[in-house]
Amino acid sequence: MNFFRGVMGGQAAGPQPSGAETIHKLCDRVASSTLLEDRRDAVRALKSLSKKYRMEVGTQAMDHLINILQTDRSDSEILGYALDTLYNILCNDEEEEQVSSTDETAQKQSDDLGAQFTEQFVQDAEHVTLLLSLLEEFDFHVRWPGVKLLTVLLKNQGVQVQGIILVSPMGVSRLMDLLADSREVIRNDGLLLLQQLTKSNAAIQKIVAFENAFERLLDIITEEGSSDGGIVVEDCLLLLLNLLKNNSSNQNFFKEGSYIQRMKPWFEIGDDNSGWSAQKVTNLHLMLQLVRVMVSPVNSPGATASCQKSMYQCGLLQQLCTILMATGVPADILTETINTVSEVIRGSQVNQDYFASVNAPSNPPRPAIVVLLMSMVNERQPFVLRCAVLYCFQCFLYKNQKGQGEIVATLLPSTIDANSISAGQLLCGGLFSVDSLSNWCAAVALAHSLQDNLTQKEQLLRVQLATSLGKPPVSLLQQCTNILSQGDKIVRRGSKVQTRVGLLMLLCTWINNCPIAVTHFLHNQENVPFLTAQISENLGEDERLVQGLCALLLGICIYYNDNSLENYTKEKLKQLIEKRIGKENFVEKLGFITKHELYSRAAQKPQPVFPSPEQMLFDHEFTKLVKELEGVITKAVHKSNEEEKKEEEVKKTLEQHDNIVTQYKDLIREQDSQIQELKEQVASMSSQSEQMQTTVTQQLSQIQQHKDQYNILKLKIGKESQPNSQEDSSQVNGLQTEELTQLREEVEELRKQHALLQTQLGDKDTLLDTLKSETAESSAGGSDNTELLKELEALRSQVQSQSAEINHMKTERQELLTRAEAGSQDTVSSSDGSLDAAKMAELESRLAAQSSETQRVKEEAKSLSESRAELEQQLASATSTVAILQTEKAKLQTEVQESKKEQDDLLMLLADQDQKINALKQKLKGLGETVDDEDDLDGRDQTDDDYEDEDED
Repeated sequence: MNFFRGVMGGQAAGPQPSGAETIHKLCDRVASSTLLEDRRDAVRALKSLSKKYRMEVGTQAMDHLINILQTDRSDSEILGYALDTLYNILCNDEEEEQVSSTDETAQKQSDDLGAQFTEQFVQDAEHVTLLLSLLEEFDFHVRWPGVKLLTVLLKNQGVQVQGIILVSPMGVSRLMDLLADSREVIRNDGLLLLQQLTKSNAAIQKIVAFENAFERLLDIITEEGSSDGGIVVEDCLLLLLNLLKNNSSNQNFFKEGSYIQRMKPWFEIGDDNSGWSAQKVTNLHLMLQLVRVMVSPVNSPGATASCQKSMYQCGLLQQLCTILMATGVPADILTETINTVSEVIRGSQVNQDYFASVNAPSNPPRPAIVVLLMSMVNERQPFVLRCAVLYCFQCFLYKNQKGQGEIVATLLPSTIDANSISAGQLLCGGLFSVDSLSNWCAAVALAHSLQDNLTQKEQLLRVQLATSLGKPPVSLLQQCTNILSQGDKIVRRGSKVQTRVGLLMLLCTWINNCPIAVTHFLHNQENVPFLTAQISENLGEDERLVQGLCALLLGICIYYNDNSLENYTKEKLKQLIEKRIGKENFVEKLGFITKHELYSRAAQKPQPVFPSPEQMLFDHEFTKLVKELEGVITKAVHKSNEEEKKEEEVKKTLEQHDNIVTQYKDLIREQDSQIQELKEQVASMSSQSEQMQTTVTQQLSQIQQHKDQYNILKLKIGKESQPNSQEDSSQVNGLQTEELTQLREEVEELRKQHALLQTQLGDKDTLLDTLKSETAESSAGGSDNTELLKELEALRSQVQSQSAEINHMKTERQELLTRAEAGSQDTVSSSDGSLDAAKMAELESRLAAQSSETQRVKEEAKSLSESRAELEQQLASATSTVAILQTEKAKLQTEVQESKKEQDDLLMLLADQDQKINALKQKLKGLGETVDDEDDLDGRDQTDDDYEDEDED
């Protein structure tokens, strides 16, 4: 133990060993000691030396410490010491605090040292997996150092460690469990760990989101006091930003989970806004960034519009506008709020309309847009705030023709109110101010009022300005060109180039795709000479951009020229360029715009973000316009007059072609609607036909049930009617009577079936007649239709022959029934005869009712078939007619097969009946009764038939 006393601070005799020697001995003790207490003391000593002798401990002890983590899992104390030692070796934070003010070289070496040890540690993926398994330990002395160590690994070797965790089973889930830890220290460090884990890895971001991260983080933010919370709220917001930024899947999950609605309470501020703490400013700034992530212009338009709608419906936009108009809000929070409101309303008509209705709490109340524009044209306001207001105005007018009309209307003579300040007045004031930044902002804002809106471009030509007393008013267009030409003579604060660039962007946007504005611009005789002079001069680097914009403006005058001015037609302007400037030189000057270093920066995103006012030269929407026009202007300048005439002819031809196509499209739409109506009618008639078919099927099923009952009774009678003795004679006679009753019922069923068959044959005849008429009209005696009709006629005759055979067999059956009835009349009393007569009368009445019902069904089916035939005659062609005939042929063949089957059943039934009658005759003879011959029976049958005919008459 003397060795450990020396290490831990005790005084030992003799010379003191060096740090490296001590560490070497401690590593030997960790590797060789069998007692857990010795290894624990050695690891604790290494921990105490790891900060001072970081290189030596990392080089000699890392493998031993990893081995401790693998073998001594049962002792939490030694695990904690080992994890703390590894953390000290890999972490650079402590060294940063000591070296930051002394030696940058030492700091760089320290960073490299941490990266080297981290790379050595993660070379084996099992080490990271081991560390993840240790996080499942609930012991504070193991879990907390493990969280810190894994955080350092992610800082130093983020991509590699992320890959290992991603493929580790339940790796991310184990880390998400840290947020549920009741110990705040572990939970808070877990937030830092998840921040590092989710950096620039979309796959891990999705897994974390689907592990219910949004719910847990929002709960923590609420528990900690929302914007009034501490550093923990900031960590949660940073993690939310990692999960949502540039991750459309997580953004959609956040919206669908109704988490946007939970953001509204964050922005509820009280009336007393004094004393904002630095942490509150940071928290609210991150919250605003979180809102902007959901509605960023770089997101897909559909997702952005959906989030904008949710933010308006839940009241989040209204809450942001409240902050916008509140007093005492810090400048950076106000600036970020303006940017946030800008993107929430950008391209959303509902949100833009609401923003237009917001008023500032002033006396008298003023629209929020007017208050913001006052800040934009005020040169004493901070530069970033003025940029934010410009961005808000641009977003308000983006795809908002209604808002554009309202802004331009404030400049028109009929709507100017002398007692109030309007947006148009503020823009004109800024446009003609001596502050170059105000000139540029006002020009860009006014250009956005005209973007893609031909009506407002024409309306703005009506604006007249009073320059000075005694002089007539001039148009706004003319005043802009006057300022442009006199730019060097006017004293301004700021960059003169900035003012001229702003005015040229306004003019290009104004006259673009507006021939009337081009005519007004060319009507001033000084404009074209000024532009040609600017383009042809050899100016310095700062003026090259102005030359390029002048070339663009002149090119627009050529491309959108309607040749209404004789002196400035397209051809004369191109001749002027060729003589004064030269076509190649003109195109070269035009290319100066896109080659400017600030052009590409402005083209990246809509928000105007500039490091200094001097670099504020290009607008994002204007870069799109330049990209669109540069090519067409170059072609227009190089084209000859003949080529232009050919192009105009081609355009006219294309327009005529488009008109013809449009007419055909309209005709097709009408025909589609008619076909749809006919289809609906056919569907309704088909449903009615199906209902009738269902009724027929139900009747057939009832007939089949009666047949089955009859067969069962027949079998039962056959079993019970065997003669045993003389005493059973009366029972046999009784059975004969019951059997005759069943036979009468069978006759009734056969009559019903015969009526149904007759109905079906009638329907088929009607359908065949209709199809014949259609075939005659459509195909005019086509050979295929003739053959099909012949086949149908043959099938019809076959069905009729089958029906005749059925009728014949029914007649034979009736004769047999009459014979059997005559044999039984000798053995039954007169009362039985009267009873049979009553039953026969009842059967006849039922038969008559059934016949009338069948006739009614037949009439309905016939009317339905006629209606359907009319619709089919409108829609069917010769080909469809042939298909219908083939279908009917198949149906008739099926019916023939069914008739044959029915005939066979009847033959079998008659044969059974003959056997039964013969058996009954033998029984009667055995009982001593006299049985007449068949001839007598035939005579009686004839007499009975005559009586029946008379009764029917």
